[in-house]
Amino acid sequence: METPTLSGLTRMRRGFFALSAAAIAAATALSPAFVAPAHAQAGEAQQIADHFASVKTMMGDFVQFGPSGEQTGGKFYIERPGKVRFNYEQPSTFRVTSDGQSVVLENTRMNTADLYSLSSTPLKLLLDERIDLSGNKVQSVEQEADATTITLQDRSVFGNSTITMMFDPQNYDLKQWTITDAQGRDTTVMIYNVQSGVTFDPSVFSINYQRVNEIGTRRDTR
Repeated sequence: METPTLSGLTRMRRGFFALSAAAIAAATALSPAFVAPAHAQAGEAQQIADHFASVKTMMGDFVQFGPSGEQTGGKFYIERPGKVRFNYEQPSTFRVTSDGQSVVLENTRMNTADLYSLSSTPLKLLLDERIDLSGNKVQSVEQEADATTITLQDRSVFGNSTITMMFDPQNYDLKQWTITDAQGRDTTVMIYNVQSGVTFDPSVFSINYQRVNEIGTRRDTR
């Protein structure tokens, strides 16, 4: 069996945490960006987050850009609270699933599965029933003609990383987000063809814990 390299696993996990949660380059605005006064930023960001959290189910397509310019894409499915699935398209063999308690990152080609507690990932913030931006989580809010951008930092959720979310300024729909790690490397996820108010079969978000444990046992005994 082919063994993943350390750099390959690092890229996998960095991409996973980016899915959890700014553009690669912001589109040219029709007017200069407006940065809200500090005292107003948290309230404005919470209003946008409340709108996003009111969408209980959604599905669509995504494109992910890594720090070295690598590009992957696929389909995503979200159901609040806590459930998400990202199916990467070929040639990628990754799949990310959260059942509301745990998140598993699978590589079907390598036959690996990494299990995390949902509460230890940035996905927790994006998938909560209510997105709580209190406690100085909001670093900045910028208003442009074509986007409202919110940058968040919370060591308990992101460690030394930040997440920047970009919303449509007209309807506050989420357009994309970027995770910037402690070394300043960006991984961006853009979403499109989004449908909300959809109904999913429970199997979409199910995790086969027995299989995950078997894979982990095999890896530990090599």
